[in-house]
Amino acid sequence: MKINNRRSNIQIIADMLRLGEAGKTEMMYSANMSYFQLQKYLKYLLHLKLIDEVALGNPSVSYRVTEKGFELLKNIDSIQQVLEAGEED
Repeated sequence: MKINNRRSNIQIIADMLRLGEAGKTEMMYSANMSYFQLQKYLKYLLHLKLIDEVALGNPSVSYRVTEKGFELLKNIDSIQQVLEAGEED
């Protein structure tokens, strides 16, 4: 049973964390979101220390997943595997 075609907040966060390290433009396109959404999620992920800012030069900034972020991503992937296995039954 497919519950919803729209991505949840958790799926969007997982898509962002999967990038490892990326700039805003790459994140926006890879995670398929608007600039407004990106700003909201970046602020949230930085606040939770799931990503860090990496200064590349003025004004270029990149974002890198922290150890805590990788741990969350592993947990999200595990949950999704269980849910997808349940859909096949």
